[in-house]
Amino acid sequence: MENRVGDTVLTSTHTTPDAVQFQGLLRQMADAGCTYVFMEVSSHAIHQRRIAGAVFAGGVFSNLTHDHLDYHNSFAAYRDAKKRFFDDLDSTAFALTNTDDKNGAVMLQNTRASKYTYGLQKPATFKTRIIEDGLSGLTLEMDGQTLHARMIGVFNAYNLTAAYGVARLMGQDKMETLTVLSDLRGAEGRFDYVNHPAKPGCIGIVDYAHTPDALEKVLEAIRKLKKKNSRVISVTGAGGDRDKTKRPVMARVCARLSDQLILTSDNPRTEDPAAILRDMEAGLDAEAVKKTLVIQDRRQAIKTAVTLAGPQDVILVAGKGHEKYQDIMGVKYPFDDKAVLVEMMNGE
Repeated sequence: MENRVGDTVLTSTHTTPDAVQFQGLLRQMADAGCTYVFMEVSSHAIHQRRIAGAVFAGGVFSNLTHDHLDYHNSFAAYRDAKKRFFDDLDSTAFALTNTDDKNGAVMLQNTRASKYTYGLQKPATFKTRIIEDGLSGLTLEMDGQTLHARMIGVFNAYNLTAAYGVARLMGQDKMETLTVLSDLRGAEGRFDYVNHPAKPGCIGIVDYAHTPDALEKVLEAIRKLKKKNSRVISVTGAGGDRDKTKRPVMARVCARLSDQLILTSDNPRTEDPAAILRDMEAGLDAEAVKKTLVIQDRRQAIKTAVTLAGPQDVILVAGKGHEKYQDIMGVKYPFDDKAVLVEMMNGE
């Protein structure tokens, strides 16, 4: 989304910048008096050695999902690229991994770093239990203490636990860390929700989920939070010039966990949007087709979802999250899922 040096926000085009830009950012941070740097290291960056020369105090593995296979060609190669990061950590670093993910232990196999785990289900160095999960936030038992957090959903319980583990491993005070975590707000475009002003209990959620696993997680969270008789209406698409194998799987997951599915255009890039939608439709069986609409125009798709929704229903607009554009044939046209969702809710 962006890079930050203290309070200065710098635009970003890649999750992890190239090696020269990365070192330049570190120089800016050092000059600004920053003492800690937190970054997401993508599998592309590891494979392309964009982080070469950097010494990490620690690393965190969250999970591994069906993504980036257009680049890595196989899931095993994708996994091994992630693993290389942990293999390269030195003995003074820590390696913190999600013990509930089946690939979590793989990341620790050959690392020289000190090994730690976090999780919700299996025994872990940093263990959390969900007491309550609702639209008002999470109530957790984290490392033996009760924590009320603003964030929503099981995936955020994992994220909060990982953040807690990192803070503790870096010497931060337990109660101070829990206090700060309790007031954290979610990132823009991640389970970002708005209330319908004219339909009581109807909410719209914008989320960046653009892989089968991410869609499954956000929809499962929604199904746990929604009222018993309310419906889930999903609007989603798939990006062009990216892994085609995930498209039918994404549609199938959404159809299974939604009462109404609307397939639409995402960032088609240089591909034909209609062809992408046909790839998605290929994943639907006869029953799923009955509850699926295909509306290529994303604005019209969101409008249709809002029109179809009733009181207490939940609308999920997935795939773009924080992005403020649609990438079509090399041109980025202004488009903001949340702004369009709010406009449609207010315009009925």
